[in-house]
Amino acid sequence: MLRLTDIKLPLDHNEQALELAILSKLNISPGQLVSFDMFKRGYDARNNKNIQLIYTLDVEVKNQAALLQQFSHDPQVRETPDMTYKFVAQAPADLSHRPVVVGLGPCGLFAALILAQMGFKPIVLERGKAVRERTKDTFGFWRKQPLNPESNVQFGEGGAGTFSDGKLYSQVKDRKHYGRKVLQEFVAAGAPEEIMYVSKPHIGTFKLVSMVEKMREQIIALGGEIRFSTRVEKLDLEGEDHRYKIKGLHLSGGDYLSCKQVIFAVGHSARDTFATLYEQGVYIEAKPFSIGFRIEHEQSMIDACRFGENAGNPILGAADYKLVHHCTNGRSVYSFCMCPGGTVVAAASEPGRVVTNGMSQYSRHERNANSAIVVGITPEQDFPGHPLAGIELQRRLEALAFSVGGENYHAPAQLIGDFLAGKSSAELGDVKPSYTPGITLTDLAKVVPDYVTEAIREAIPAFDRQIKGFAKADGLLTGVETRTSSPICIKRGVDYQSVNVEGLYPAGEGAGYAGGIWSAGIDGIRVAEAAALAMVGSWEP
Repeated sequence: MLRLTDIKLPLDHNEQALELAILSKLNISPGQLVSFDMFKRGYDARNNKNIQLIYTLDVEVKNQAALLQQFSHDPQVRETPDMTYKFVAQAPADLSHRPVVVGLGPCGLFAALILAQMGFKPIVLERGKAVRERTKDTFGFWRKQPLNPESNVQFGEGGAGTFSDGKLYSQVKDRKHYGRKVLQEFVAAGAPEEIMYVSKPHIGTFKLVSMVEKMREQIIALGGEIRFSTRVEKLDLEGEDHRYKIKGLHLSGGDYLSCKQVIFAVGHSARDTFATLYEQGVYIEAKPFSIGFRIEHEQSMIDACRFGENAGNPILGAADYKLVHHCTNGRSVYSFCMCPGGTVVAAASEPGRVVTNGMSQYSRHERNANSAIVVGITPEQDFPGHPLAGIELQRRLEALAFSVGGENYHAPAQLIGDFLAGKSSAELGDVKPSYTPGITLTDLAKVVPDYVTEAIREAIPAFDRQIKGFAKADGLLTGVETRTSSPICIKRGVDYQSVNVEGLYPAGEGAGYAGGIWSAGIDGIRVAEAAALAMVGSWEP
């Protein structure tokens, strides 16, 4: 097969256009073309009056060797790479011990699935509930029922990604095509086939719930074991001088689990677990993350700005955006986790704190678009002195948001025009808030450091020059957004194990090695392979 990239056609092209484009590109006759498949489809909307679709195609031809030679200097014509996933190991029949996976978010889910498919029968520990029970708790909290600290947006089967847009794209380097395996498993579990070829695939919360259940069922059918409502209280380590080896896990309820390989995929909000690991001597570093607000506009405005008269085209769907501004104070402000046609959600996992996030369903048909608008911060500049200082900064801002919001989990909010003018908001405009349990109009400068306020005030007018209406006075800001990524990194070596604890495999977003569903799934595969190879004595860097 040949892979042709960067094939551009008009948005309204007919069915024959792709075949004609292939024949033209390769300068071949129709009889030489055997078949073709769409590998990827994106679009270029920089000129919204002339939007183009951009294709990557896998093409079968009769004279492939000659064409490869003919186009050897053309980077848009290459042999299709082998993207078939290949298992690196197989569990022995006399498996002496089973690997343990802690956390059943995207990373833990794929780590457990790959281990199960290789025959290692993993034991999975999840502090939260099964996904449907967890969904009831989460939606209950949004309807003003009490917060369950162990079952919410952050904790439970499926992880934080379950209550998101279900985005499946990332800038992570993926030379071994693990991302393809992630997509294939999602489709097998019920995701739309289109995620295999659209350039920015997404799934949506409701579809993710049933998919997670089906993947769990596969793990169990292959001999794996899932234990919900089971929290790791402490590691059982042996060794000294900051060099340790894992022997087992002390669990909630007083249980003990003996183990030699533990994949730690606990997510970015397992603050109590991070503190325990640090106290036990596991090497942890502080890392940069971002803080800010959620911004809401009417989706119709974003569609019109991005797509012009093509707004509403089903191929394009609801428009998104990606924005960045480098401020005069040296800070960078950027959009993050943009949710077209979605809602702002309450993402608290600790009592007495308010946290925002964004979520969309597959249809993306809600009235508002929302995105985090956040400011990058670093340990050296903003929270020096302790590896867990970033967590304390998050907690402080979330507690401020809880207080300013009214101490009832309402989120503090402000109209964009009032925020830019430095005055409290008193009434809403055309943009209606989507956040539940509710909002309290106020001055958001009260809940974030001055440098965040200054940077975002500078960035919003700059973003307005890219998306006209972005600084519209009655757009809405809701705070605070603090869980953009993990504030710590549990350092690991080339063997994917902790740099000072043998048998401990830090993984995924919480450990500092992923950002989003897709990259977390990829990291879960990588770490599962490393643990499996170590178990059969075949690890090589």
